Amino acid sequence: MSGSERPTRWMAALAGIASAALGLGVGELVGAFVDPASAPLSAVGSAAIDLAPAWAKDLAISLFGTGDKAALLVFIGVVVAAVAAVAGVVQRSHRPWGAVLACAIGVVGVAAAMTRAAAGPLAPLPSILAGLAAAVALSRIVGRESPPGAQPQGLTRRGFFVASGAAAVVGVALVGLSAARRGISTGASALREAVRLPRAASTATLPAGAELGVDGLTPVVTPNDAFYRIDTALVIPQLDPSEWSLRIHGMVEHEITITWQELLALPLEESYTTLACVSNTVGGGLVGNALWLGYPIRELLARAVPSADADMVLSRSHDGFTAGTPLETLTDERDAILAVGMNGDPLPVEHGFPVRMVVPGLYGYVSATKWVTELEVTRFDRARAYWTDRGWSAEGPIKMESRIDVPRGPDVAAGSVAIAGVAWNQHTGVSGVEVRIDDGGWQAAELATAISDDTWVQWTTSADLAPGEHTIRCRAIGADGEVQTSEVADPAPNGASGWHARTVTAA
Repeated sequence: MSGSERPTRWMAALAGIASAALGLGVGELVGAFVDPASAPLSAVGSAAIDLAPAWAKDLAISLFGTGDKAALLVFIGVVVAAVAAVAGVVQRSHRPWGAVLACAIGVVGVAAAMTRAAAGPLAPLPSILAGLAAAVALSRIVGRESPPGAQPQGLTRRGFFVASGAAAVVGVALVGLSAARRGISTGASALREAVRLPRAASTATLPAGAELGVDGLTPVVTPNDAFYRIDTALVIPQLDPSEWSLRIHGMVEHEITITWQELLALPLEESYTTLACVSNTVGGGLVGNALWLGYPIRELLARAVPSADADMVLSRSHDGFTAGTPLETLTDERDAILAVGMNGDPLPVEHGFPVRMVVPGLYGYVSATKWVTELEVTRFDRARAYWTDRGWSAEGPIKMESRIDVPRGPDVAAGSVAIAGVAWNQHTGVSGVEVRIDDGGWQAAELATAISDDTWVQWTTSADLAPGEHTIRCRAIGADGEVQTSEVADPAPNGASGWHARTVTAA
C-alpha cells in the first residue's frame, strides 16, 4: 500500500474474507444460470451431507430440526470465511500463496460439484470461476511485494478499505441476484400451479369425532406448510412432470416405465397416512399426518412380476438418494402409494413434486422417497441404501409412540388441567392412551375416533394438580394389547423409544 506499510494482519484477513465473498457471489450467480445444485455452497453442502457420519446428521436434526440445512449453510460460510482470512494473512507475507489458497477453496467446490449424482459437463464452472475471482481480488487488494527499499506498491489505506468493502458488497449483491434468478427460474413451482389432479377413484373422509377440539392440540391433519421436511436435498429438485417417468426393473419378469400422464390416467386413491422421521426424538415434531392421493405401488409391481427370491425394493430419487423398502410392505394391503397429491393439492415441490412414495408403518428413510424416478426390485443382501450404508437399520418399522401437546408451556393454573396429545402405532392401531401424574397410577385418556390404523389419533384427559412442580407422562396401548415401552432409546439406529414426559409448575 503506497504511502504506508503493508496491510496489518487483521486488514489482510479482512481482505481475504471480502475476496471470498466476491468469489462466492460470482460462483452462486453462475450456478443459478448453469445448475443451482452446482453452485459452490450447494455443491459443498450436499457433499457434506453425504460425507457426514450418521451421528453428526442426527445431532444436526436434534439441534436444528427442519432448519438443519440452513444451519449447514451458515456453518460452511463460517468455515469459508475462516479459511479466507488465513489466505489473506498468508498473502500478506508469502505472495502469491494466499491467492493460491483462495483458489483452492474453489477447487473444493469443483470436486463437490463433479461428484453429484446428476452432475453435468458444466458442473465445475461455478466453482472454478468462484476460485479465480477470489484469488484475483485478493491479489489486487493486498497488493504485490515491493523490491527492498522501494515504496510499497498497491492501494492506499483508504483504497484498501474501499476495495475490500466493494468486493464484499458486490459479492453479497451477486448472491442476492443468484437467489432472485433461482426464484424466477424455479420452473417446478410454476408447473405445479398448472397441474390439475384427476378426481380420485376412491376417496377418503375424516370420520366424525376424529378431532377432539382441545385448544393447543395438534390438528389431526397436518397442513402442507406445517408438515415436517427432512431429506438430503440441499437444493430442491425442479422436475417437469411432463418429462418425469418411473422405471421399475431389477429382479422382475417385465421391466416397466410409466410416465406422468400414464400415472394420472390410472384410478388414483385417497388415503390418510401418518409419516414419521427416524430422527424424531420422543415427543418430537418430526411426524405428521396428511391426506395423500396416489396409485398403489403393489399394482405396478404386480405388472412387473417380482422374482420369488426378491425381498427389497431400492427406490431412487432424482437427486441420487436411495431407500431400501421391504418388498412385503409394498405388496400387502396397506396404502403404499406413488403419491401425486397432498391434502387436496399437487405435492409441494419440497415434499417431492411431482411424485413421491408414501408407505404406512415405515420410517421415511426406508420408504418415503421424494422425487422418485426408479424402483429396483432386488434383495437386502445385494443392495444397500443411503442411510443403511451409514449404519441405520435396514427395515425401519415405526415404533409405537405417544406425545403430550397440552399443556404446552411450563406454567399452569393449579386445579383441573387439560392434558392432550397424539399417539400412533401404524399398521396395528392404538386402543388406548394412559397418563400418569408424578408417581401416581395410570389413568385412561379419552381417544378420538381414529381415521385408520395407519394414522395417529388424538387423546385427552384432565388432572387435578396441586400447587408445585409435577411431571406428566403418557404411554400408548396397541390394538394388539402391547404397551408402549418405557425403555429409552436414541433415534439411531432404528428409532427412539420411551415415555414422553412434560414437567409443569402449577400455581
